[in-house]
Amino acid sequence: MKIIHSSDWHLGRTLHGVELLEYQAGYLDHLVELVRESRPDALLVAGDIFDRAIPPVEAVRLLSDTLRRLAGLTQVVITSGNHDSAARLGYGAAVMRSDLHVVTNIAQVGTPVEIVKDARLAGLVYPLPFLVVDEAVEQWSSEAEPLPRSHEAVLSRAMALVRADAAKRMPVRPVPVAVMAHAFVSGGKPSESERDITVGGVDSVSASVFAGVDYLALGHLHRPQRVETGNPAEVARYAGSPLAYSFSEAGQQKSSVIVELGGAQPRVELVPAPVPRKLGEVSGSLAELSDPALDPLRDCWMRVQITDAVRPQHLTQAVKQLFPQVLLIQHSPPERESVRISRVTSALDPLAVAGEFIEYVSASPPTEPQLTALRDALETVRDQGSQQ
Repeated sequence: MKIIHSSDWHLGRTLHGVELLEYQAGYLDHLVELVRESRPDALLVAGDIFDRAIPPVEAVRLLSDTLRRLAGLTQVVITSGNHDSAARLGYGAAVMRSDLHVVTNIAQVGTPVEIVKDARLAGLVYPLPFLVVDEAVEQWSSEAEPLPRSHEAVLSRAMALVRADAAKRMPVRPVPVAVMAHAFVSGGKPSESERDITVGGVDSVSASVFAGVDYLALGHLHRPQRVETGNPAEVARYAGSPLAYSFSEAGQQKSSVIVELGGAQPRVELVPAPVPRKLGEVSGSLAELSDPALDPLRDCWMRVQITDAVRPQHLTQAVKQLFPQVLLIQHSPPERESVRISRVTSALDPLAVAGEFIEYVSASPPTEPQLTALRDALETVRDQGSQQ
């Protein structure tokens, strides 16, 4: 059984104000061509199709058009993630094409998509939608067997249903089994851009919960990575997001996963995703960031940290001249001794207190022109007060 694994499209997401839909469309064009060329038996998309429960109309249209183009090329299996609205994503699933499976309902857990090749069963794919813990506990608990309120307990119950069904369906000659899950599996490395799924202080799930599965197609973490299972014959991978959605992902090679199951060990190939624009980070004084050595970063989406002791005038404009695609500018002056600002009282000179404030906000004592301006303002206020 040959599959392509993708996840965490987050259609409709922005990056510090930049609309990403056109770049997400570029990835989906790439994915459709990859399916056309590599001819997998199934495409698995493990959750977070949209970035929020009520996605923009344009994001819905993009998904619809992508599924239309994939129709007839392969079986497509989509599950809901924690960002998706299960009800909205799963709308119409019951009347969709036979080669399109959108799994969003807890009632579908334990029912596989059968992958048939040359009129023979080639493998079983068990899609697990993102399971809301409280809903799953209510659905699966009983007085005789209460279910603990945790992701691990809920996914353990889901996998018990999977194993029971596979045992009934498995022919004399076993076929590969793949499971799709949207979860934080222990050992995975997160990024800054995932939404927390903690419940009761517990968010991670042990990889042992999925033991016995030939391939575990994971979604939720945006860093492409393999998760250690302890068994070389069982592979668990996060496909990762197709684009970088935070600066913590700068330098990551985003990819789609091609997996071939049925041999002694799974064969895995990572196909690089297109990069619309690289992410970069720099830190230094405004003068230092003018260094020609930084020219390769001028066209990147940038996070820039300015370390001048005094905030430069027209900072945003100056940084944009150096890095036209800058998305985030931070002024982080060197640490300095704290400046105590006195409270204005009749015993203190207001000019001295105003000078302390200038030193506090600018990291340097007031200049003579500033003192002159302050002195003139104070004298004007005094004159006006004496005339009333």
